[in-house]
Amino acid sequence: MRFGLSMFVTDETIGPVELGRAAEEAGFDSIFVPEHTHIPASRDSDRPGGGDLPREYWHTLDPFVALTAIAATTERLRVGTGVVLIIEHDPIVLAKKAATLDFVSGGRFEFGIGAGWNFEEMRNHGTDPADRFKIMRERALAIREIWTQDEASFHGEFVDFEPIWSWPKPVQQPHPPIWIGGTGPRVLGRVLEYGDGWFPNMRNLDELGPRIDELQRRAADAGRDRIPVTYFGLRDPDDEKLEKLAEAGVDRALLMLPPDGEGETLERLERYAALALRHA
Repeated sequence: MRFGLSMFVTDETIGPVELGRAAEEAGFDSIFVPEHTHIPASRDSDRPGGGDLPREYWHTLDPFVALTAIAATTERLRVGTGVVLIIEHDPIVLAKKAATLDFVSGGRFEFGIGAGWNFEEMRNHGTDPADRFKIMRERALAIREIWTQDEASFHGEFVDFEPIWSWPKPVQQPHPPIWIGGTGPRVLGRVLEYGDGWFPNMRNLDELGPRIDELQRRAADAGRDRIPVTYFGLRDPDDEKLEKLAEAGVDRALLMLPPDGEGETLERLERYAALALRHA
């Protein structure tokens, strides 16, 4: 099993450049950062897992700017969105931003996408929460077309455009891996239709193995190779949790760093690196 990191990088935490350099030096495979364009000051949507919404949700940096800073100051570290809220973006613009990041990083970008949970945030972007998964599907498929076709077009219910030219194309072929976030009952179907891998973050790790087995059975039935699984955002990792992930069939675990300053983060990163080494 391989290991990466995930973190809410904000204007109050360690900077992305310092974090990326330390992650690469410690031997981690990758670093993923989340996205919230904003948090509505008044909301009714419950946070997944319950409790008050932490401050970092409305202080998080733009993921593409942060990841570009990391990519520009590292050589091997893969950089990814975990996850970008694709329903809050124009797909033509997002395809350009993501392809540019893959281009300037030398083919190190990974595209983790999700529909999100904050209905008020979605509505501020003009998205009806009831349509979020339909919109996610069409925008992901449209972005894939833009990445892979010299003259891309798409005609759907929510995304519609005639043939366009858009460069740069991604360095990775046929395109950067598309990781589908989520743990709901229909997520595996989304992975099979338009994803390259699954990006779960379920809290009960005992439930993960059966879901991965189901994913691989359905992939085989569809004539696909084994689908990789990256567990996103493992909080408070320890030996027992990592053993469970390995037994479940996880290919890569992203260990979640709390949103702390430089000193605390680098100290914890060293502990995570020692833990990962024992399970590599």
